[in-house]
Amino acid sequence: MPTASASRSLIAKRRSRRLSLSASIGLSGVDRLKCPFDTSATATNLNRYGAAVQLSRDLADDSIILLRNKRGAEVSARVVAQLTATQRFSTYGIEFAEQDDRANTFWGISFPVGEKSRL
Repeated sequence: MPTASASRSLIAKRRSRRLSLSASIGLSGVDRLKCPFDTSATATNLNRYGAAVQLSRDLADDSIILLRNKRGAEVSARVVAQLTATQRFSTYGIEFAEQDDRANTFWGISFPVGEKSRL
């Protein structure tokens, strides 16, 4: 378990501020058991580079998934880590696989350019 000072250090190194917003998304890929899926999910803690996603599938770290927003835009993302798990849902930290125009506009939010998180 990370210490409080280690957690603060990780937060200080974030590339962009997390916004306490949620978005309904479509998510597809292959789960840990190699079963394909296409499901709805919730993304939270949105930032310029990714989010946390909550779904009822067990995903492997470093797997690639496809996200779809309500406007029909699609972007690939990499599963970075499992953040939490309950009997019904798991939450994963994901980051966009490519930092291109599709990723930069995926959430429909303008993030300040060059912004770094502050404690």
